[in-house]
Amino acid sequence: MKKAAAAVPERQRKADATLMMRVPVETKGLIEAAAQASNKTVSAFVVESARKHAVDVLLDQTVFQLSEEQAEAFARFLENPAPPTEKLKALMRGKAPWKV
Repeated sequence: MKKAAAAVPERQRKADATLMMRVPVETKGLIEAAAQASNKTVSAFVVESARKHAVDVLLDQTVFQLSEEQAEAFARFLENPAPPTEKLKALMRGKAPWKV
């Protein structure tokens, strides 16, 4: 019987498919730098990053069922967010770390 894919860690699964792509030179450099900073090969970094993003995209499509009370509490939270902290303000003033 075949093991379920979710039961086997990603790094232990057989890589039996090929994915090829063209990217701008700047993007390639960014990916290589990030892979090196993560102590991973470019292939391992790209696969892990793409897989995480794919999961996030699919999770964004998930529908959550809330009771009327829960929905009202959620709406109140969205309408009255907590004020930004000094740490958040400083972060938002800064330059994005991936921009040179």
